[in-house]
Amino acid sequence: MKRKELIEQGILALESGDADSALDLFRKAQADGDFSTEVESLIAESLEALGKLQEAVISLQKVVNVDSADIDARYALGDLLFELGQFDEARDVYQGIVDNAPDEADALVSIGLLHFHQEEIDAAVASYEKALQLSPDSTFALNSLGDALFSRGEVERALSTFQAVIDLDPQDPQAHYNLAEMYYDNEELDNAESSCLQALKCDPAFAYAYLTLGNLYLDMDQADKALHNFQEFLRYENSLAAEDIRAEVAAVIDGLKQELKL
Repeated sequence: MKRKELIEQGILALESGDADSALDLFRKAQADGDFSTEVESLIAESLEALGKLQEAVISLQKVVNVDSADIDARYALGDLLFELGQFDEARDVYQGIVDNAPDEADALVSIGLLHFHQEEIDAAVASYEKALQLSPDSTFALNSLGDALFSRGEVERALSTFQAVIDLDPQDPQAHYNLAEMYYDNEELDNAESSCLQALKCDPAFAYAYLTLGNLYLDMDQADKALHNFQEFLRYENSLAAEDIRAEVAAVIDGLKQELKL
């Protein structure tokens, strides 16, 4: 089978959820000729789908070493390092994007997310605001800024920031979910429920909306609805970073099943 056919079949396998077959096909394609950054990126994507994140990092590093201008590969590499908790390495990758392409607002947002994750809220806000100077309509930057403002106690400004996202893109599930989290934190359960449902209307696979709904229905003593939403969370959230929360949710599900005698 020729390299082109191997790649085409690999892409189909990956799109159908058969990452094992995709990986095998892409590796055969890579072996059939000179090194291809396109194929190596597909290998990395397959490895990521299989949860082999460190191996995916190695593949993406090969791509970046060969083609330093491949911004998509750089973002993918930074995101994987972030997920693996290798924050300094991730920051170096994102900063490298900014150094080579100063108008890349998303890289600034990603740097801000690293700050936010490490509870450096003021530094996160500064990164988000710098990104918005470059791209005022960036929903990625606005959603991230709203999160940071809320964590800093600037509730009204956070609310207006999330609303600005919805004004720009009414189908943005993240903004609706962020509003839901604000409402839930303020014990406005009806509004929290409505915003979660709107997020899921925009994206039925938005895992964390199910998680918030599960918690919300627990608070409302609606165990059957809570169980359903926790199960949906486990169905859609499979990332390595969510292992601890998945274990907690699984334990809650077991308790609910006992309560409901299922």
